[in-house]
Amino acid sequence: MILSIGDLVLDVTIVPDRSVQRDDDTPASIRVGGGGQAANFCAWAASLGEQVRLVCSVGRDDIADRLIAELIAGGVDVRAVRGDDPTGVIAVMVGPDGERTMLTQRGASVGLREDQVQRDWFAGIRLLHVPAYSLFREPIATAAWTAVEMAREQGAAIAVDLSSAAGIDEYGASRMRRELERLQPEFLFATAVEASALGAPLEDLADHAVLKLGEAGCQVGHRRITAPAVEVVDATGAGDALAAAFCSAMLGGANEIEAAERAVAVAAEAVGVVGARPPRRERATT
Repeated sequence: MILSIGDLVLDVTIVPDRSVQRDDDTPASIRVGGGGQAANFCAWAASLGEQVRLVCSVGRDDIADRLIAELIAGGVDVRAVRGDDPTGVIAVMVGPDGERTMLTQRGASVGLREDQVQRDWFAGIRLLHVPAYSLFREPIATAAWTAVEMAREQGAAIAVDLSSAAGIDEYGASRMRRELERLQPEFLFATAVEASALGAPLEDLADHAVLKLGEAGCQVGHRRITAPAVEVVDATGAGDALAAAFCSAMLGGANEIEAAERAVAVAAEAVGVVGARPPRRERATT
């Protein structure tokens, strides 16, 4: 079992047909679907045949019902706590080269409290995935640390994704580095911008550090793993797909180079579809 603690939100993905016209209409493809780094990670891990559980906080609204049902249909065990705030929403504007601009309303996703985290959710887990989004804000930050303690009691590995350069800047880079030193994660994922914001070599903070390089692939240690050439439709969720595939492969006995090769292949699949989740297909079996 892999468990992630963090956000389940609604993604509104907007792909304009041409350059956005100020003060006028711009034709666009608009898709509404599930999002949130923790939820995306879980969806991709489940599509790869892993047993996966998501612990999250959502609103008492129909949006949450739909998002939970969607994840369950994809093979994810969802343990959702209902909060008083509305379910979070992220508006994702996709540019002509697949680059994204995100406008975020976190809503209920940061409302998970320490006393709402149940010990039996962690029985038998092998890995806990913690997005940095779950560390930036309270009360979910304290809940995430409680999850880390429960996971370590099970002998589980910890994977951390740095999530957001802007989030690191607001939280404080030195503070984030101290948190990582305290966490001692086995796996650490970051984009080049996030790693720069952190201001410390990733490999000094985790056993396996993966630098996500977008269309260029990824880097583990001093080894660059090149991604296959594909048409980039939407990069949303590709980093989460990469992290899920890397963790899945490592748990399956691969070395980190083999895991990175698998990860960039799955991420290449992710950028070929609009939205943050894997395409509908028969779930793989391990």
